[in-house]
Amino acid sequence: MRSVGTVLILVVLATMVATGARRWRIPAPSLLVVAGMAVALVPGTPEIHVSPETIGLVVLPPLLYAGAEELPWRELRLVWKPVSVLAVGLVLASAAAVGAVASLLTPLSWQMALVLGAVLASTDPVAVTALGRRLALPPRVQVLVQAESLFNDATSLVLFRVAVVVATASAGLSWQAAGGEFALLAGGGVLIGGAVAGVVTLIRRRTEDPVLETVITLVTPYAAYVLAEAVHASGVTSVVVAGVVIGGRADRLTNARIRLQLHAVNGTVVFVLESVVFSLIGLTLPSQVAALTAADRAWPLYALAVAVTLIAVRLLWVLPLSVVVQRGAGARPSWRIPAVLTWAGTRGVVPLAAALSIPVGEDDTGLLGQRPLVLVLTTSVVVFTLVAQGFTLGGVVRRSGIALEPDHTEREEASARCSLAAAGIRRLDEMTDIEAVPDVVADRLRRSLQARLEHARDRLEEADLAESADHVYRLLRRDLIQVESAELQRLYDEQHISDTTRRRLQRSLDLEEARIDLAR
Repeated sequence: MRSVGTVLILVVLATMVATGARRWRIPAPSLLVVAGMAVALVPGTPEIHVSPETIGLVVLPPLLYAGAEELPWRELRLVWKPVSVLAVGLVLASAAAVGAVASLLTPLSWQMALVLGAVLASTDPVAVTALGRRLALPPRVQVLVQAESLFNDATSLVLFRVAVVVATASAGLSWQAAGGEFALLAGGGVLIGGAVAGVVTLIRRRTEDPVLETVITLVTPYAAYVLAEAVHASGVTSVVVAGVVIGGRADRLTNARIRLQLHAVNGTVVFVLESVVFSLIGLTLPSQVAALTAADRAWPLYALAVAVTLIAVRLLWVLPLSVVVQRGAGARPSWRIPAVLTWAGTRGVVPLAAALSIPVGEDDTGLLGQRPLVLVLTTSVVVFTLVAQGFTLGGVVRRSGIALEPDHTEREEASARCSLAAAGIRRLDEMTDIEAVPDVVADRLRRSLQARLEHARDRLEEADLAESADHVYRLLRRDLIQVESAELQRLYDEQHISDTTRRRLQRSLDLEEARIDLAR
């Protein structure tokens, strides 16, 4: 009963801190980590031990799925080459560099240093997505950072499993076996994620029950994760693939009312889980430090050296890659994008879950007896990147000058709204020409659409109409909304607007359609 109460208190505190972070425009993950450490240092605070199953099975799937759903297909196709280079090459380079530094500077053996390198090699999708929501990055840069963090999991997991096998000396391992492990993790995850997305798409196209749709949406990431892990494939990769595939066609699977409900439910789930998991990272560090021996008291210096190594390797890897990509696109090489990409490489929930899954040694003399130090260094580096990089990432983006200005977004949205209104007016003219619309209804719709066209705003004038005319109005307005939705999709497909603008305007149309349904 005490553990249940502790969890409830944690949820309340984390939610309060995250709410304050949003109001003060502070990165929520960074503030939650600091708040978690502060609470853990209060005398009388019970120790909280987190199992890898809790993070891996309960927390990760919905957070990964929510981040993957936000990845737009159009931008993802444009950046898949640099994403592949970062997801494989940078992970290998980071693991090797951290392993070498940890082996030289810390008491860790080279085997456990390799485990530490594999754990921290990949950026964290949950942290990157949570930090990136508040930044006005260009769409391609945002997708590059987010896609890298989502797809580098397979490489990191293979390295981690290889390193654990080497550390435990439980079996021999060849490069061929490692390659087969990578193919199973990545390939199996992609296949299962795609299959789950296909089945869910078929079901959701035939479902119009809001409750059932909500349940299916909540269950989908867990189904993708569990099925992949059951065949020893990458559950994270499976969830990411399912989220990307379904997210690319989500607007076509359901109606406006269900989309609004799913948006509210998913937003609530993501908010609560992110609030709890980032505060847990800060809460667990003091108890992990208390488990260290006297020989490991220099752990802060070790953690700082590992964090600096990760940042340096990322910069040395990203800088030449960015130069090649910019020259290939005919642009002049600049430091701005490499600086943002480097500073956005935070660690978070996934490395912590991997470190917690390291087997517990039977005694303190073997290699696995160094597990507590690996766990402390992992959590410390996660805290360092979330705090140091998280609090300053916004400043780096602003100084780089690549952030989208608010007036740019407003102009893009206003232009798109004009296009939507023009499409509605054209449709209305067609129906008026064939005398399919009563004059009073046509005049009201034309005034409203003309106001949008002139002032770029979505507002309908309230007026009293006869019951029959009002019924016709609702039917016709619903038809016009469908036309505007098609026009919005055309603007996006032809790359006139960004995915952010498309989602915002689609939500506006969904709200209007929902108001029409409620008025019946």
